[in-house]
Amino acid sequence: MGATGVMGLRERKKLRMYQDVSDIAISLFLEKGFERVSVAEVAAAAEISKPTLFRYFPAKEDLVLHRFADHETEAARVVGGRAPGQSAIDALRRHFLAGIERCDPVTGLNDHPNVLAFHRLLYGTPSLVARLHGYLERAEGALAEALGGDLEARLAAGQIIAVQRILALENWRRVAGGEQVADVRRDAAAAAESAFARLADGLPRYA
Repeated sequence: MGATGVMGLRERKKLRMYQDVSDIAISLFLEKGFERVSVAEVAAAAEISKPTLFRYFPAKEDLVLHRFADHETEAARVVGGRAPGQSAIDALRRHFLAGIERCDPVTGLNDHPNVLAFHRLLYGTPSLVARLHGYLERAEGALAEALGGDLEARLAAGQIIAVQRILALENWRRVAGGEQVADVRRDAAAAAESAFARLADGLPRYA
């Protein structure tokens, strides 16, 4: 096996470790509560040492927020991969609407019990909410680079990420409050169309 194959295998094993440990931790947190589960308890359940766990997850909160890791660069990837002649905001609008249509949990529009429980854990734990801001800042930074990297791009990225976050949070609050996904989805699509139209009006460079 060549060096590329070896590195590929190592990377896959590392990714599986991240996912497995995160899943174990989230199961414990959902069962007992975030504050009632220690890092040592997670390490024991995952059958790894505490120092090893901290090499993968620098903070206890990262065990939960690992699920957002793939989404940090999602907006940037959408902008970078948009069709020729398509504006950045239109690409992001279409991507968000597609997420609503398929009830992607990241849009908040999903009533699966596991998804609802995860979001209750996330939004109901102050330290997780605080840690989430770091992920959002990195998402803004990646999007800003994709938009050009200057001050105007950073300002635009901040607005776009904020709009997506607020839309998703509103969807989750309604679904968590007992409303049917089908009812919320209609309003969610209309709200997203309106919000992205306002972004386009306010950010003509990217529209």
